[in-house]
Amino acid sequence: MTDQAVDTDGGRLSAHPAAADHFLGRTRELKGLRADIERAGLDTLSGRKAPRARVLLIAGRPGSGRTALAEELVRKVAERYPDGVLRARLSEPDGTPVPIERTARELLAALEVQAPAGAAEDDLTEKLRAALAGRRVLLLLDDAAGAEQVDALLPDAPDCLVVAVSGGPLTGIADVRPCTLGGLDTKSAVELLTRYTGSVRITVDPRSAESLAEACQGHPAALTLAGGWLASRPQAAVSDLAKRMHTDAAPGAEGADSTPLARVFRLVHDQLAGPAARILRLLSLAPAGLIDPHTASALAGCSVGAARAALDEFVLL
Repeated sequence: MTDQAVDTDGGRLSAHPAAADHFLGRTRELKGLRADIERAGLDTLSGRKAPRARVLLIAGRPGSGRTALAEELVRKVAERYPDGVLRARLSEPDGTPVPIERTARELLAALEVQAPAGAAEDDLTEKLRAALAGRRVLLLLDDAAGAEQVDALLPDAPDCLVVAVSGGPLTGIADVRPCTLGGLDTKSAVELLTRYTGSVRITVDPRSAESLAEACQGHPAALTLAGGWLASRPQAAVSDLAKRMHTDAAPGAEGADSTPLARVFRLVHDQLAGPAARILRLLSLAPAGLIDPHTASALAGCSVGAARAALDEFVLL
């Protein structure tokens, strides 16, 4: 449902990011980000050579498509960085910041540079900057918890580019070019719904599809969950879900003060069978990674078969 995925490989170096088959919309944001790569920085304007890599920031709430946008940008400009693309995730799935020392070691390993055992954080980040000197690398730092994480890993190489993904501003890093994400435009939001519902249900009632997209405020994770709910209920009308979402958002309603994602999640949860709803609530306690029927069974105290049936229902969503 969100733009985040657990990456068990740590730092990775790749020459060609995977094509984004499912990416849509964000034309204006992509154009602005690509323009920011070319725009003269403060050092250039003052007649000095830029001392460090340029930093582009993509900021937005989880589920806003911020990582998807970052990967699409990387895909489009990667050929300009012949020494490859480095990727690192700076937060654990539960939001805990990854220690800078660990990230630096992972990035050095991706560059096939040996890091001394027991080396301090400053020594490791200095070694990383030395390894990147003279290279033209694109560094994608996903889910940054704060500016200090990004700043510690910035290459002293103006020919490198850093794309940072975060929930908010990176105050303290000079000349950051921010791109703050809102919802998808209506056309893209409806297209995202169509991927789950099929084209027929949207074409026969396009206004209801637009109304549902509006109720979800174009939020990709909310639209994905709403589309999955409709896909698992072929007889349900798009108009019924749109009305329910608007009703829940009306002043005085139970979900009026919540986000679109919270409202559609509540709707999905309330319509699950009792055992499945209980398992869904308990999944937040599971270890990071993929959840199998045995893990769900242990959490919920039910049979493996019941857990498997519940997980199959979640997959439809």
